[in-house]
Amino acid sequence: MYNRIKSFVFYLISNHHYYMKKNFFIISLTFILGLASCSFTTREFNESDRDKLLMQIISYVLDQGHFVKKDINDEFSKKVFNDYMQRIDPYKRYFYKSDIEEFKKYEYELDDQFLNAQADFFELTYNRSQLRFNESQSIYKEILGKPFNYQLDEDFNADFESLDYVSNKEEMKDRWRKQLKFSSIESYNDLLEEEENELDENPSYEKKSNSEIEAEARESTLKTLDEMYDFYEDIDRSSSFAFYINSFVEQYDPHTIYYDPEAKDRFDVDMSGNYAGIGARLTKKFDRIEIVEIISGGPAWRQNLLEVGDVILKVRQNDEDESTSITGMPLSDAVKLIKGPKGTNVILTLKKVDGEIVDLKIKRDIVLLEETYLRSSVVSKHENLYGFINLPKFYIDFDNSSSRDAARDVKKEIERLKSLGVKGIVLDLRNNGGGSLKTVVEMAGLFIQDGPIVQVRSMDKDSQVLKDKDRSIIWEGPLVILVNEFSASASEILAAAMQDYKRAIIIGGKQTYGKGTVQNVLDLNRMVKNNTNGDLGALKFTTQKYYRINGGSTQLEGVKSDIVVPNRYTYVDFGEKDQENPLEWDKIDPVSYKPWKTFFDYNKTIQASKDRMESSEFISLIDDNAKWIKSIRDRDIYDLNYKKFKDDLLSNEEKAKKFKKISEYSSDLVFSSLPYEIALIAKDSTLGEKRKRWHKNLAKDIYVNEALNVLNDLRLSYIDR
Repeated sequence: MYNRIKSFVFYLISNHHYYMKKNFFIISLTFILGLASCSFTTREFNESDRDKLLMQIISYVLDQGHFVKKDINDEFSKKVFNDYMQRIDPYKRYFYKSDIEEFKKYEYELDDQFLNAQADFFELTYNRSQLRFNESQSIYKEILGKPFNYQLDEDFNADFESLDYVSNKEEMKDRWRKQLKFSSIESYNDLLEEEENELDENPSYEKKSNSEIEAEARESTLKTLDEMYDFYEDIDRSSSFAFYINSFVEQYDPHTIYYDPEAKDRFDVDMSGNYAGIGARLTKKFDRIEIVEIISGGPAWRQNLLEVGDVILKVRQNDEDESTSITGMPLSDAVKLIKGPKGTNVILTLKKVDGEIVDLKIKRDIVLLEETYLRSSVVSKHENLYGFINLPKFYIDFDNSSSRDAARDVKKEIERLKSLGVKGIVLDLRNNGGGSLKTVVEMAGLFIQDGPIVQVRSMDKDSQVLKDKDRSIIWEGPLVILVNEFSASASEILAAAMQDYKRAIIIGGKQTYGKGTVQNVLDLNRMVKNNTNGDLGALKFTTQKYYRINGGSTQLEGVKSDIVVPNRYTYVDFGEKDQENPLEWDKIDPVSYKPWKTFFDYNKTIQASKDRMESSEFISLIDDNAKWIKSIRDRDIYDLNYKKFKDDLLSNEEKAKKFKKISEYSSDLVFSSLPYEIALIAKDSTLGEKRKRWHKNLAKDIYVNEALNVLNDLRLSYIDR
């Protein structure tokens, strides 16, 4: 119920939240196309200074290759200035008014600095932010060293955009004090409740005093801040400069992004769904690198000697005599040492959970990130068997054609489902942010004989029609596609094509995300002759827009669902239109295509579903819950007086009871893994547990249940005709 507070506390301790928010869909929404034909690749750059070189290359590429032409002028400069200030100090808890006044001298000069490859403004703000960052550490430690007065009648304003920058140190301390008090008050409340619960269970329990509890709450906030500050101290100047560069490039559109070398590596891993390593997820806690997860099926999992909670002290390559200590090392640098080519060995010096110091040799191998790939299930409903396929993204490994590919995987899964005799298929694209354009065109072809799938238009050029040319059809039966507000890009292409062909019924929110643009990823090292400045990273930039075969764009408008069902975020603004600098919506001429010759009565089926929605107690409750969530999210003022805070909390808890029934929903359906996966589960208990949880969640998913009802109605409408 107070999830917004909890998440907001995280934002308070994360100075880079704004950056992360803007880049939420960076990886999953990207289409990669070849650049061999681009004329701008012919220019060579030979500057020695890395910052200047990057600015020269990026400004040139955007001018020559971006879908829209931007006037780099004073207006552009002002937008960059405001965006950058928001990025580096979103909560106005570092810089003073005097800092901002000094910075404002550059407000209308950043366009010239960008074009002339000058970084004076960055140097000024970077050095100043380092100073203010260090000052803030002493401020929050001082504040958290003293008790908070929860009897004081005051509040906290979370609308940071409306706040002015502070004028002096006393004002800065007071701003920090309120933020930290806000961060601690919920912990204080939770600890008080824990004490009451302990006393209820054990009448002889000696309760802690309020002052002891208050001190524990402050200590929890202090620990969280210390860990976050330790993490951000690892961010080097190069990453900070990338942060600055992105204030320029994202003025073009929300999906034009500069990747520093580390970000580019993460992008490659995410798109392919695999990497060569040991198969463990790490975290940094102060100076320690700790194991937090063993990835199922990876080398460490197969070896079964590495454990969650183990601390890595040193790393040694198989051909090295001396180990490298990673204590205090930035997490990204430690990961680089641990990863390596497939088939090579790495030796880890570990401090085990029990305190024992041991050396462990692990042979690196390709690690598959399971959450990247599809999963499927079968379920019986209305005495018929149906298939359910969840596709997290349209994945592909562009460097390895034999690696897993979403289109091939979906084809294989459909063939497996057909062999079991399913009567319909649900394709779940909820939260699928996109991926490969090639993959989505191939996937669409699994459900139609042949024909156009999507139109793609480059700047100042006629549109290109991408077609399915394979006349074979893998699935001809009833098809339902589930989407939501986070279904984007390639997901929208597939949903739109199936809707235009009248091949599937789309079930979801009012519309999908609304990203109708195509991006290129350019390795900037290709632009430089005799580069001595190290890895320059990559630039993702928008080169095309895509359109439905009916001529309409999905940009901003997304894909409208055939059957609209409310969800928790129905009334919250999400999507492309909520981003900064999105490209506009437009339309082009449609292409010739033949709708699917179906004997299913779509209109009758859609109306039957709408009737069920209108009469459903749970759907009505979900809609009310969505309205309530919006009211909570829109709130900016919070009481710091504990009595008022508690009263407000109890009031919200009382309101929340109304919606408890939503979580109690269950369809009583039983989902099962396919035979091939059951064989895998017999060898992998971790996979078995993951599937068990997934199947349980599917049974509690009212949208899945309705999708199955729609499949059944489609089947019956065919029989009726």
